[in-house]
Amino acid sequence: MKLLVGLGNPGDKYARNRHNVGFMAVERIARTHRFGPWKRKFQGHAADGEIAGEKVMLLKPDTYMNESGRAVGEASRFLKIGLSDIVVFHDELDLLPGKIKLKTGGGNAGHNGLRSITAHLGNEYQRVRIGIGHPGHKDAVQHWVLNDFAKSDAEWLNELLDAMADAAGRLAAGQAERFLTDVARKLGEDEPKNGKAAAASTRPAGAVQADTEPAPAKDAGRDPGKGPAKHPAGERANKRQSAIAENLKKWMAARKPGGGQ
Repeated sequence: MKLLVGLGNPGDKYARNRHNVGFMAVERIARTHRFGPWKRKFQGHAADGEIAGEKVMLLKPDTYMNESGRAVGEASRFLKIGLSDIVVFHDELDLLPGKIKLKTGGGNAGHNGLRSITAHLGNEYQRVRIGIGHPGHKDAVQHWVLNDFAKSDAEWLNELLDAMADAAGRLAAGQAERFLTDVARKLGEDEPKNGKAAAASTRPAGAVQADTEPAPAKDAGRDPGKGPAKHPAGERANKRQSAIAENLKKWMAARKPGGGQ
């Protein structure tokens, strides 16, 4: 049995926050694979089902982000699920919006939800890191993660959530690399070469990249016979970074006396 955990904060006011993209991921998996209803269980909400013939429980902790480990720990102990069978979906500041990576163990990069799970269970569980981008300054991080995705993010976010849900059978079967490959294929991006890549990215972030993140090919991801891609990954990344910088500038200005709320 696999335990797929989405991290976020409970309550309607947090539902569309960037910090809640982990909740969004498991909710989309539940809908795509027609899981049973969400029920109060393990200090959270849980849903049971099967994906590709494998039993899976989805879990959304109700303990708020910094106490996520209480819910995950209780579910793990009750169901006798080991660390290797736990997959956690969470937001990642250090990845560009729309890009994902998957790793086992490693550092928690200041993420309170991961820190709590590690404190309760240990560190060697799998993490699907979902990029939300960085606002550019550490003072703006809390505002950034606890605010909703922009309307302009809706297209890539929905495509990514659908792709991860469709590929969830690979996670249920313990095929992490093939999960990334399937996500990339679903999004029409280049596939990881030799099955060794540990990253996949949606359209806003360009083609699938390996851990070393080499520069994408000039026409990466274009369809044969359709000419060069209209929006190369580099151009999109620059526009996205400019938008983030502009948002940060507006936010910092609003904090000055007379700047408004």
